[in-house]
Amino acid sequence: MKKKPVLVIMAAGMGSRYGGLKQIDPVDVEGNLIIDFSIYDAVAAGFEKIIFIIKKSIEEEFKERIGRRMESHVEAAYVYQELDHLPEGYRCPEGRKKPWGTGHAILSCREALGDAPFAVINADDYYGKTAFKVIFDQLSSMEDDELCHYAMVGYDLNKTLTDYGHVARGVCSLDSEGMLKAITERTRIERHRGLAEFTEDEGASWTALPEETVVSMNLWGFTPSILRELEKRFPAFLDQGLKSNPQKCEYFLPFVVDEILKEGLGDVKVLRSPDNWYGVTYKEDKEKVAAAIARLKEEGLYPKRLWE
Repeated sequence: MKKKPVLVIMAAGMGSRYGGLKQIDPVDVEGNLIIDFSIYDAVAAGFEKIIFIIKKSIEEEFKERIGRRMESHVEAAYVYQELDHLPEGYRCPEGRKKPWGTGHAILSCREALGDAPFAVINADDYYGKTAFKVIFDQLSSMEDDELCHYAMVGYDLNKTLTDYGHVARGVCSLDSEGMLKAITERTRIERHRGLAEFTEDEGASWTALPEETVVSMNLWGFTPSILRELEKRFPAFLDQGLKSNPQKCEYFLPFVVDEILKEGLGDVKVLRSPDNWYGVTYKEDKEKVAAAIARLKEEGLYPKRLWE
């Protein structure tokens, strides 16, 4: 019997650009967090289990502010993304504080997930109701055959930018049937000279991106085969990353997905959301997010208090 989809929430990020633990910073006067709205929408879409990926150092605060409030509404489990969770023969470089990235985060879930299909989201992003509905429905019918079959929810780039600095986005190339052809992680995209542009050389040169460019916001849908692929490819990433950038190299999910596509081992269905993304990358973003949440409540999309 096919298992029900599980929601995985990546909440181990340091929030360095924001200047604090943004995952537990309220965005409305009722004390709700961005993650509350994601979980509320996910439960409405049909998800019955959530796995939180956190750092051990924030466990008690995270459970007190988020986890224990959720446990009466949805099954909750916790796994830990730690710097020393590496393959045999590898060690964390001295002085490194940055997590190993989203691919490494998902590897932390291997035992908790078992053989269930799962969706992945960031803890500090608002995705909208549509996204959870379409990814749940896709996962409920999606199975591997001779290929790995995955999915992602794509957003128009112009709906995902902040006014206060740069963001990282997976820039997507699609075929005529809405399947992902390639995904390229751009780690510095921002509004520059009145356009959405990215730089790869610390601002020495800039490349414009059309505002309707489809980008990934790390809302993925995976079958369990992705765990095998992530584990298999991690040592090669470490071999290269520990030589070139030992303090900051990151094992990104889009890197692995792109390799799978290029090797002809799988495909990715791109599901589109018309909703606006909202996120708190920088402290200045919070006011805009709070105003957006207030509007959504006024429009009747959410009750005043989510967890009555």
